[in-house]
Amino acid sequence: MRGFSITIGAVILLVIVGAAAMIGMPTYNVYAKQMQGKAAYEQAVQDRRIRVLEAQALLDSAQLTAQAEVARARGTNEANRIMAESLGGPDNYLRWSYIHMLEETAGKPGREIIYIPTEAAMPILEASRSRPAQ
Repeated sequence: MRGFSITIGAVILLVIVGAAAMIGMPTYNVYAKQMQGKAAYEQAVQDRRIRVLEAQALLDSAQLTAQAEVARARGTNEANRIMAESLGGPDNYLRWSYIHMLEETAGKPGREIIYIPTEAAMPILEASRSRPAQ
């Protein structure tokens, strides 16, 4: 009889555990879904924050690049103005710039420069045409 009472006790214990599991599982499933939803929401918020920070970094970079370009253009403008004034005006600056370009390109393959004196002291630009094929 003692073995029978242990068996009945074990069966009752199993029934109680099974009933607790049947009652607890739906509650646990609801809790687990809530936690998954909160985790997904926090992940979405974090992803949005990251996208906003990346966009802000791109905006800051573009603004700083634009400021650098404006500063460079102002510097170039000022340098050109100073050079033109020191050479006696824009026409003399353009002549100097042309002579400087001729100096830089002199001696490069396929580039021959022929100086021809003219009445107006302006160069003839026909010399830069390519040679006919031989």
